[in-house]
Amino acid sequence: MIKKIETSNAPAAIGPYSQAILADNTLYISGQLPIDPKTGEFAGNDIIAQTTQSLENIKAILEEAGTSLTNVAKTTVLLNSIQDFAAMNEVYGQYFTGTCPARAAYEVASLPKGALVEIEAIAIIK
Repeated sequence: MIKKIETSNAPAAIGPYSQAILADNTLYISGQLPIDPKTGEFAGNDIIAQTTQSLENIKAILEEAGTSLTNVAKTTVLLNSIQDFAAMNEVYGQYFTGTCPARAAYEVASLPKGALVEIEAIAIIK
């Protein structure tokens, strides 16, 4: 069973993909740019504001699927600059506490729309 998960509390997909797909009990959340769904613009110009918005977008999608950050099993963080890792990690640690998900973080050549960060997640729905 595959079900599309979509919420207006996170930015709409800007291409041929879904915000998230629920396959059986696994939720696959597409990479979330730091776009404020209310304005369609980046939440800010620094890594702290952008990381916060990307995680808020993930949180909104999880809530639409009937779950929360505590069920996230894996994330991938794409950074425009690995120099932003410490600041991103500080914000990230405010959202994930206790048993944190597995994670990979990479510096990439560039991100869509010139974003500083993009975060994707995989969650298990109980």
